[in-house]
Amino acid sequence: MNSIIDAAFSRSRVVVMALIMVMSVGAFAYSSIPKEANPEIPLPLFYVSTGLDGISPTDAERLLLEPMETEFGSISGLDSMKSDASEGFASIQLEFSPGGDNQEALDKVREAADRVQGELPDDARDITITEINTALFPIITAILSGPVPERTLNSLAETLQEEIEGLSGVLEADIGGQRFEFLEVLIDPTVFQTYNLSFDELIGQITRNNMLIAAGAIETGSGRIVLKVPGLIEGLEDVMAMPVKVRGNAVVTFGDVATIRRTFEDPSSFARINGQPALALEVTKRSGANIIETVAEVKALVAELQVDWPDSIEITYLQDQSKSVKDLLTDLEANVMAAVILVMIVIVFALGTRSAILVGLAIPGAFLAGVIALWTMGFTMNIVVLFSLILVVGMLVDGAIVTTELADRKLQEGAAPKDAYAFAAKRMAWPIIASTATTLSVFFPLLFWSGMVGEFMKFLPITVILTLSASLFMALIFIPVVGGLIGKRQPQSAKAKAALHAAEIGDPRDMGGFTGGYVRVLQWAIMRPAATVLLAVALLLGGFGMYGQFGKGVTFFPSVEPDFMQVQVRARDNFSIFERDALVRAVEERILGYDEIASIYARSMMSAGQGDEETIGTLQLELTAWDTRRTAAEIGVDIRESVADIAGIDVQVQTESGGPAAGKPVNLQITARNGDAQIVAVQQIRDVMDRIGGFTDVTDTRPVPGVEVSILVNRAEAARFGADVSLLGQAVQLLTQGITVADYRPDDIDGSLDIRVRFPREEWSLAELAGLRVPTSSGLVPISNFVTFAPSPRTGVIRRIDEKRVTTIEANVAPGMLVNDQVIALTAALNETELPAGVEFSFAGEAEDQAESMIFLVGAFITAIFLMFVILVIQFNNFYQAFVVMSAIVFSVAGVLLGLIITGRPFGIVMGGIGVIALAGIVVNNNIILIDTYNGLKREGQAPLEAALRTGAQRLRPVVLTSITTALGLMPMVIGLNLNFFTREIVYGAPSTQWWTELSSAIAGGLVVATVLTLIVTPAMLMLGEKRRHQHGAARMSGDRDHQPVPAE
Repeated sequence: MNSIIDAAFSRSRVVVMALIMVMSVGAFAYSSIPKEANPEIPLPLFYVSTGLDGISPTDAERLLLEPMETEFGSISGLDSMKSDASEGFASIQLEFSPGGDNQEALDKVREAADRVQGELPDDARDITITEINTALFPIITAILSGPVPERTLNSLAETLQEEIEGLSGVLEADIGGQRFEFLEVLIDPTVFQTYNLSFDELIGQITRNNMLIAAGAIETGSGRIVLKVPGLIEGLEDVMAMPVKVRGNAVVTFGDVATIRRTFEDPSSFARINGQPALALEVTKRSGANIIETVAEVKALVAELQVDWPDSIEITYLQDQSKSVKDLLTDLEANVMAAVILVMIVIVFALGTRSAILVGLAIPGAFLAGVIALWTMGFTMNIVVLFSLILVVGMLVDGAIVTTELADRKLQEGAAPKDAYAFAAKRMAWPIIASTATTLSVFFPLLFWSGMVGEFMKFLPITVILTLSASLFMALIFIPVVGGLIGKRQPQSAKAKAALHAAEIGDPRDMGGFTGGYVRVLQWAIMRPAATVLLAVALLLGGFGMYGQFGKGVTFFPSVEPDFMQVQVRARDNFSIFERDALVRAVEERILGYDEIASIYARSMMSAGQGDEETIGTLQLELTAWDTRRTAAEIGVDIRESVADIAGIDVQVQTESGGPAAGKPVNLQITARNGDAQIVAVQQIRDVMDRIGGFTDVTDTRPVPGVEVSILVNRAEAARFGADVSLLGQAVQLLTQGITVADYRPDDIDGSLDIRVRFPREEWSLAELAGLRVPTSSGLVPISNFVTFAPSPRTGVIRRIDEKRVTTIEANVAPGMLVNDQVIALTAALNETELPAGVEFSFAGEAEDQAESMIFLVGAFITAIFLMFVILVIQFNNFYQAFVVMSAIVFSVAGVLLGLIITGRPFGIVMGGIGVIALAGIVVNNNIILIDTYNGLKREGQAPLEAALRTGAQRLRPVVLTSITTALGLMPMVIGLNLNFFTREIVYGAPSTQWWTELSSAIAGGLVVATVLTLIVTPAMLMLGEKRRHQHGAARMSGDRDHQPVPAE
């Protein structure tokens, strides 16, 4: 290492140029690295679906799901398989282990789908496979609304969609809530009787008259003539002029017997924003595109197009992801600047301005070097990377402080700046390398975190390892070289000179001020090492005991104040879309009056997807700025109360959850061999949950009761009248969705429109169905002659997980309650409940993630401690000293718990766990520096007691400085304070800081306690070791003396 440092000093101009280059390239990298909110995690999820028109859920399970599950279940690397069978449809969600090769998994799924396709019924639809990807979640939703005709809104949305999709950073823009057009041919049922027409004649008439026939060419002696028969339908007129029946000279056309018009499909959902009809454009970005720039481009484009729109059309933006990224970036910049300024103030106070400039350089230097590395590795700037950068701000300067502090001492002794800094860099090289290595070894195991949470958090160790490695070069090469060029001896008072002399050569006990006081306390502790260690252990146990008594329990991921809420309207019944919409409107009207809600986007729909049958509508609420309103939880309680009296519906309020967990935190899965026992068990468990209390928004996936009507055909009777099942099917279709007979391409739209024949709307009812007449060879016959109607109970959606039928119960937890406590209470209660035979339950969702993360973090902690121990033994070649260094970790944990008691927060598994692990790497650094100096002084021939006292006197300043700077770097986040230097405002408790308060308070609390104990307990433990060695040595010597032979008389 010394030769590298010498080389750097001999080429100081090159080193300075390199530093300037790192700074400038780093600044460029920071501005051009893609920025996004959550990390882009390749989700190992695939969605496989198929269908068969009109089959019941039970048949879909038997004919479609079971063969597919058998085939997909045999794929290697498959974690879980969730299947749904509903009316005419079957789908499976396949989840593989995260972190694997998604492309390989997709290939395996495709091969399995090809194999199983042959086993499905012939008329089943082809299996479709969709890859689920986080990058495909919308980054912004633009909503068009206003009192204009639906066709106007549609055409504006389509134009906007085309323009937005032309932007470079946009992958696609999806229009939600759009209804498609078709050409409707309405025919009165009596027409068939009047003109003696059959269904086939009528339908065949349109099909046969809608063709383009390329009739070839005629070769004549004088040339070649190409012929064609243009028979394609091009507009309404063509359909109206088409003949239906000819009698003598009279021709009856469609225009005579039918009403023909262009219209929209029957609604299956309605969308409104703030009460006005709306269409939503969901914009997704390309992978690696910069979210802030993409959103800005979309907004600029919309503003440009809006000039030509009618004035009554409004555009509203929802769920703008770029806003949260921008907030985080400004917070990061503000936090880094605040940290740099706080650190520099401390250093100016302790070491003077020039040293402060040097130490201040270390932060942006290491920081930007880390950003260059991330940029070249193709990573994006996301929440986790940003936080890791904030986390290391305080750590980056530790090495730089230690070198500049030692160089400062040498300068005071009269050395030249270049020699002083070269000496400091060489003398401190190994302790700094060892202490950086211990910190890195702590983050190293986190690289192997598996599962969704691990994929989400893996950016943390990568960023920390990159920036800390850069800080090592800053501390040992760049800073000393720059120091050699600009360093200068500070003017010093006689008192300070005396103190320096006392610490270096004289008697440390003669020092005055704070250091003198510390040396006297240290002397007391060293003289009574056993008592000091016992006192420290007692304090430690006291800390654990207090936490056991007053601690707030455990949470999984920090809860962050959201900007959005979702209100779900649920009902169990066969409602039509219009009835559903009326109920959703009733809820919407109650909520419209709230000042705290910026906009309400309401949707009522027939099916909410994910096999959720009970949800009839959702309202997405965008809340006003967090500092102008009550918390989302309080608003939620208020909304529940205000809609409680609307009959027939259950209203649930969901707030957006931060972090990798999705859905409700309490998720209980119930499996049973017998379906009826399962339903009984679900009701029993829900009663238990009501009894325990503290659960809100409880839902379960029991099938919704309903009725379906089977039309049973007596085939023998039907044959007597010349009818059959296909004829009946056509008649019933004409009464419901209509029969699609052909399509045509009008000039005014892209693509084709279907032509559908159906009966007018007033004919649509069960009574009409019973009296329906069908044209047969014996004239029009009422279908009641050969058909009976049988109502039968309808099965809802059937859900299976890993080839077993499963019912899921989901719930939120009341405000102020912890998920972990509720899960423990519920598990205990269920173990005492007598559930029906064969029923089993298990927790999934957050409880499962929490258990996995906990197991991993404990393993990572043990691995980290082992790695650190190895590094320490390499450094000191002494087991006892390595053990002394590690003792700081135990004390730091007590500090973490104390910090949590003071701030009144629960211990977060993910954030607190990482905090404790990171802390372990930081607190040992001070011990390494102390013990290294102690060993150096002993090698120079000083007695252990004197060496211990002098170590304390010489190293008090750097140890206190590194701890204060690390704690100060995190301070804005512990208090939840944002200092914005650009807008000159101070914000307290912003949502972006809530993510990290847990982690930073864990580190800051642990660090303060550990530093105080390190400065006193470490020297005491060293003395205890020396005493034991002396006693051991003395015992051995006296033993040798006892065994000496007695001289002869």
